[in-house]
Amino acid sequence: MKLISSRDNPQLKAWRRLAQDSTAYRKAGQFWLEGDHLCRAALQRGVRPLQLVLTESFQAEQGDEWLGLTDQVFVVPDAFFASLSGLESPARMGFVVAWQAAHDVQPDAATVVLDRLQDAGNVGAILRCASAFGYRQVLAIKGTAALWSPKVLRAGMGAHFGLQLVEAVSEADVAALQVPLLTTSSHEGPFLHALLQVGDLPQKCAWVFGHEGQGVSTSLMAMARHQVRIAQPGGEESLNVATAAAICLHASATASP
Repeated sequence: MKLISSRDNPQLKAWRRLAQDSTAYRKAGQFWLEGDHLCRAALQRGVRPLQLVLTESFQAEQGDEWLGLTDQVFVVPDAFFASLSGLESPARMGFVVAWQAAHDVQPDAATVVLDRLQDAGNVGAILRCASAFGYRQVLAIKGTAALWSPKVLRAGMGAHFGLQLVEAVSEADVAALQVPLLTTSSHEGPFLHALLQVGDLPQKCAWVFGHEGQGVSTSLMAMARHQVRIAQPGGEESLNVATAAAICLHASATASP
């Protein structure tokens, strides 16, 4: 167990980069998990940390429970941890975990495609929905928020560790999928509930969810088996993309095979 007592310690600076720079994990080959909920979710999926970082107060209260996961255990003053945390209320403990980019696309897997989504909260929420409804592969087209950034990890609430996540895919990669492609649309195509009623909503498919303002690209729309609308009898023009994703993924997951 190592105690860090200087704010200028290089290790503290490295953690701060991982915790505050959304794409630092790509260069470092490591990502930052903060808080016992996310860290426990990782452990449950078989993920083990390279480093365990505890505040002095957390170590005194619960430290013994976390020992034995790694031989690199660091204890830092609470104020130091707060300076690197991305949370308003720092969680007092975190993991540094090894990361390696995934490149292999499984052509026949139930898939979620993210087309240039910008908001980390939306991306994380969709990853959580994908995991909940049995979509084990997520493809992020270039321009989508970094999937392993601290904000997306927090919003995903542990979903990352049960998914195959491939970043920077091309439209050609999407076109090569061997499952039906479905896209969302505000104004065109059949209604989701109507497809369910006639049995034309595939259970195993690839759903594409697009940019918060621009929606799904025209070229991806052209590949789709259906451009699907969600009925909105209350009269709103559109739904938040993460809300729409939850509705669509649940519908397909419960559709007749």
